[in-house]
Amino acid sequence: MTLEGARERRVRTGGVELSVAELGDPGQPVVMLVHGYPDSKEVWSEVAARLADRFHVVLYDVRGHGRSTAPSPLRGGFTLEKLTDDFLAVADAVSPGRPVHLVGHDWGSVQSWEFVTVHRTEGRIASFTSMSGPSLDHLGHWIKRRTHRPTPRRAAQLLGQGARSWYVYLLHTPALPELAWRGPLGKHWAGVLRRVERVPGGAYPAPSLPTDAAHGAWLYRDNVRPRLRHPRTDAYAHAPVQLITPVGDRFLSERLHDELDRWVPQLTRRTLPAGHWIPRTRPEQVASWIGEFVTSVEAGRPSPATRGRYADRFGGRLVLVTGAGSGIGRATALAFAAAGARVVAVDRDQRSATATAEEARLRGASTAWAEQADVADEADMEKLAERVTLDYGVVDVLVNNAGIGLSGSFFDTTAEDWRSVLDVNLWGVLHSCRLFGKRMAERGEGGHIVNVASAAAYQPSRTLPAYSTSKAAVLMLSECLRAELAGQDIGVSAICPGFVHTDITATARFTGVDRVEEKRRQQRVSRLYGLRGYPPEKVADAILRAVVRNQAVVPVTPEARALHLLSHVAPRVLRALARWQPRV
Repeated sequence: MTLEGARERRVRTGGVELSVAELGDPGQPVVMLVHGYPDSKEVWSEVAARLADRFHVVLYDVRGHGRSTAPSPLRGGFTLEKLTDDFLAVADAVSPGRPVHLVGHDWGSVQSWEFVTVHRTEGRIASFTSMSGPSLDHLGHWIKRRTHRPTPRRAAQLLGQGARSWYVYLLHTPALPELAWRGPLGKHWAGVLRRVERVPGGAYPAPSLPTDAAHGAWLYRDNVRPRLRHPRTDAYAHAPVQLITPVGDRFLSERLHDELDRWVPQLTRRTLPAGHWIPRTRPEQVASWIGEFVTSVEAGRPSPATRGRYADRFGGRLVLVTGAGSGIGRATALAFAAAGARVVAVDRDQRSATATAEEARLRGASTAWAEQADVADEADMEKLAERVTLDYGVVDVLVNNAGIGLSGSFFDTTAEDWRSVLDVNLWGVLHSCRLFGKRMAERGEGGHIVNVASAAAYQPSRTLPAYSTSKAAVLMLSECLRAELAGQDIGVSAICPGFVHTDITATARFTGVDRVEEKRRQQRVSRLYGLRGYPPEKVADAILRAVVRNQAVVPVTPEARALHLLSHVAPRVLRALARWQPRV
């Protein structure tokens, strides 16, 4: 996607002429996107297109980049003071009577920190979204605190960021960066981005890349050393700030922002499992967070991302949970809601799904919906996937929780019993992974799949042959999917609870006995699980943690962890335990 359909204008400032592109309705709030190094405004094309239906989107080529002219001489022509002049000139041209919502990536973020912390821009910036580019002033103070008061931890942080900043040292060398960019590096840069950062191909980077990169080296030479040596002490943000941190950034440590609350009175944090170039690799999520933040600032209310544990990770993200009407599914839906996610609660009982969705909105979900579907019914699930994608978008986190219990010896378990268990516990997961996972992969912006298995997946049992087999299959499916989808930044986690007090114990079927005996066993098992006292909320917390950490297999309860360990170091013990006939 390119910016060919944008309205273009030229803005003169400080001896240069800036190329400005505009999309969307000029009557809407202005969102100004500032690109980084070695990019031009084309880096924002995918994000801009997604914002243009709601906002007046403005992009400009930084001086010396893209279609903007370069200062002469280059030395001294890229100082933060002159870049601030450029920003004000563009803001006055496109939005003379209204403050703009500023968004910066990489060096676009570095210079935008200057814009949002100097006094002469007060009143011109409504909000600022920062990605992969710290304030040089904040960084200078961060370094000084670690050098003046060193501890082992601070020293490790300093050395770690120093190693990540290798390219900064090279850019300060005379002539070498220009020669590299105008030669082999410029020629192969697109391929480097595809292989290392998984940036999709297409019209990006722009043909002007070699010249842009050569000129842009002066951004570092004119600013980095002077500001790090003498950082400003008044670099406080005078507008709300949203910080989006890609946790896989090869160039910047997450620790750089540990003390940012000191400088930003109104700070919203977001984290994203991605690399440095998120405007290209995660445009849908980036645009969603920008839009949500701008809308909240315009409405004068705090962003949902300021609430709840893991809110920086899941705020505004779309999470679908099956079996959400009760037990682990309900607890999981509510946990994601408390983190500010958009929640789709799916259950075959519409009333239960609706109750969960209503509670999710009360718990903090930015929005929540109830959907009725039978996970065992392939046609039903296909309709659900089409409906969810059309109405709410592509799911970011999929939690396959729906399941049923069945107890009884192998010869007391009929073929129909096997079909009913496998249809829900295994085929339900297969349908969901295939339909929603495929859409995740096609979108190309990553995601996560959580399959709720059980400790029974690795603990054989003479009384749970059907249930254990279904959960073992879910565990192996999860491992296979994890291997297949890793290259597409889609994580897969298998969650293996042990004895958890949920409604599944009261509804589990017992084969080989009459209805009266089955009811008695259900009540007894339910009482035993109640005495165990392990609530579904703890499993929900483990699910959110597994997504954040991208864990593969997660035994949840103490007994589940012990059995998992035994399955690796002493499988004979598990086989011996399997022969035990529990009294129910």
